[in-house]
Amino acid sequence: MSSINNLSVLVTGAAGGIGQALVKALDKAGANLILTDVNEERLKHVSSTLAKCPPFFVADVSNPTDRALLINFCEQQDPPLQMVINLAGINHFGALSDHNDVLLERMLMINLQCQIALCRDLLPLLSQNQPSTIINVGSILGSIGIPGYSVYCATKFGLRGFSEALGRELSDTKVAVRYFAPRATKTALNDARVNEMNAALGNKADTPEHVAEALLAFIETDKKRHYLGWPEKFFVRLNSILPGLVDNSFIKQLPTIKRFFQ
Repeated sequence: MSSINNLSVLVTGAAGGIGQALVKALDKAGANLILTDVNEERLKHVSSTLAKCPPFFVADVSNPTDRALLINFCEQQDPPLQMVINLAGINHFGALSDHNDVLLERMLMINLQCQIALCRDLLPLLSQNQPSTIINVGSILGSIGIPGYSVYCATKFGLRGFSEALGRELSDTKVAVRYFAPRATKTALNDARVNEMNAALGNKADTPEHVAEALLAFIETDKKRHYLGWPEKFFVRLNSILPGLVDNSFIKQLPTIKRFFQ
């Protein structure tokens, strides 16, 4: 369990939809933030709107040089880093045939490979400042394979598996690894087609502010993993026990889903 007040937290993807809402909530709760994102203009703006005007570092965490510079920046901050929240990610909705090699590589890199690499590279620093925590923000789609999201699901399934395995690997240390999975969220990651499809299917979508508040509540618990939303968290359990029932549900929805493919 972590008290957010005076907690030193690195947030990746801090200029994104959930990222902006999260750092605002963390700042209000008294956290000492370090912000990073690839978008310099938005990152500067986000920092300037927060009460503590926290330090920020513009970095592409998929770039090894940028990662090394980011970690060096974190090492220079006071108080020492105690938590990292990995939020960086991209999405694409459509048939697998719509994912060219460039898009495939980019999604795998940003959503999975660079998350793993950043955790690896931050471990020496986090190990010095125990107890410390890694929170990887995944998705409900990291537990349920949904048509139109085959590649995105693959990256989020991978992040969930990585978080689970690393958490068990570090269970004899004071570095905790935790996993937080939002459902559909109203951010720029979802284009108009996705919003229209969710409406047609009756899928609920949360605001970034709701997700941020739920993540803050999660931080202050001892839970290793949390799935956001109902009935989504029920379907996570059902899919793990009786996937055939979930298959049948998606078979019924498939004509509607494919109607929104490009």
